[in-house]
Amino acid sequence: MSRRISAPSSEAELAAQLVREGLRVRRWSNGPHAVYGVHDHPYGKVLVVASGSITFTLQRSRQVKRLEAGDRLEVAPRTPHSAVVGSAGVVCLEAHQPTSP
Repeated sequence: MSRRISAPSSEAELAAQLVREGLRVRRWSNGPHAVYGVHDHPYGKVLVVASGSITFTLQRSRQVKRLEAGDRLEVAPRTPHSAVVGSAGVVCLEAHQPTSP
């Protein structure tokens, strides 16, 4: 699922919103056109773009999601996906979703 959290906000405001949701946030960034090959994770992931852009492809559904500042993407556990960073690079805030007992 992807959606815009709000009008593009500051990185600190976006991080604070995730913390209010009870998520532990980490920041990462990449330069222009970095490529992440197809992979998955054993946990659910929440990504929020703080600046720049990144395009995710969800392999099973063949959905392509272009994310820009203020956009959020939630990726379910074991969902194969790949990504390509946009021409201006990207700064993302990432959190793992809590697992159900």
